[in-house]
Amino acid sequence: MSALALCLCSLERELFGTLADESAFFQKASFFARLGSGSACRSVYPYAALWGQSPSFPKASDEFAIPIGQTLHPVFQGFHDDILIVSKKEKPVSSRVGHQLMEGNPYASSRYQQAHDHTSALAGALEIGDVEIFGQIAESEALTLHALMMASSPPFILMQPHSLALIERIRQYRSDTRLPLYFTLDAGPNLHLLYPDECREEIQSFIRTELTAYCEDGFWIQDEIGSGPKQIRE
Repeated sequence: MSALALCLCSLERELFGTLADESAFFQKASFFARLGSGSACRSVYPYAALWGQSPSFPKASDEFAIPIGQTLHPVFQGFHDDILIVSKKEKPVSSRVGHQLMEGNPYASSRYQQAHDHTSALAGALEIGDVEIFGQIAESEALTLHALMMASSPPFILMQPHSLALIERIRQYRSDTRLPLYFTLDAGPNLHLLYPDECREEIQSFIRTELTAYCEDGFWIQDEIGSGPKQIRE
């Protein structure tokens, strides 16, 4: 969706001579991408972006994302996000349905306040390079998300036994090695492993030898922070 939005804005600029200003171009692309998903509206920017109104970011909006990559400490500009595929199956509850269930969730208001507090703390951590605070917030956000699923009506559980086993192995590894390896979860059973590039060799060796046994068909995806979209044809 983000690629499609960028193509549409490129066509507008080429055919009508509008959107010559780069910031206006990407903001409109983010707005179009938002019609598809919140994730897509962030993907038009390099390194990092924020979507959703926040007291910590006066220019933030619910309608489009804003870039925050320019404020990132160098340690986060080379961050890895490796994905452990616990299950390749389609989720039994879609993200759209999950969002709708939040409307009647008794913990919704507390969750929204927590999200604002975490956004403020996370902004500071990203700027000064505090990987520990970043990791603690990422893990808290992940577990809170799944706790809300279990507290919705009707309740549902998207984590699987291997998801929990992986969380325990990751925490034990971090305790034993003192390496900054943290996890987050999508709205499903798969884990995302977050760590700086300086630890890449040790952590990827750990993934191969210890964690792939918990992945479906031993499958995992190596990924890292991106430097932004690139136009293939001028």
